[in-house]
Amino acid sequence: MPPAGSRPVDNLDDDDYPAYTMGRAAEMLGTTPAFLRALGEHRLITPLRSEGGHRRYSRYQLRIAARARELVDQGTPIEAACRIVILEDQLEEAQRINEQLRSQGSTSQSKTTA
Repeated sequence: MPPAGSRPVDNLDDDDYPAYTMGRAAEMLGTTPAFLRALGEHRLITPLRSEGGHRRYSRYQLRIAARARELVDQGTPIEAACRIVILEDQLEEAQRINEQLRSQGSTSQSKTTA
């Protein structure tokens, strides 16, 4: 399952490494496996599959699932919670890219004026 050439210790710091089984992920989130399956059905998270076909979740996916659970616990329907989390994630990514472009622009602008 680990990528060729990677060392097992490298996976300890990898937020995208599918380290958690469905049962463990549900336990960590204080929810049920059915909730995690529902998040998959609504395309919020797509777990990787082990060689035996079992769902495996990464830390990043668990953070996303935890945010959805917060919204559901506040009374938001699961479909809406998934959409909100997706939009929040897209906004965060767009802001990160925008900031990168701004910093690149100010770097190239300072070179032009020098």
